[in-house]
Amino acid sequence: MPYKRTSIIALIVGGILLIPLIAMQFTNEVQWTTSDFVVAAVLLLSAGFLCELALRKIKRPNMRVAICALIIVILLLVWAELGVGIFGSPFAGS
Repeated sequence: MPYKRTSIIALIVGGILLIPLIAMQFTNEVQWTTSDFVVAAVLLLSAGFLCELALRKIKRPNMRVAICALIIVILLLVWAELGVGIFGSPFAGS
């Protein structure tokens, strides 16, 4: 059963990464490099697997939702910082 969830997470991440890959074929506005895809894959897979771990290990439903929500918020903040540098940290190259 854990392998089924793992493969679902991997398929979802692959689908999300197909969006910029396809967009790059039609417009010059999207210009991702190989490292962009690698970083995005690591971020998305990490968030997915951390949520999976929380769903497996935490018994209380309220805590499961809270932990997964926190993981997703952190993912979105890191993604936004890397994408546009909303905080202006050296992490984003600012």
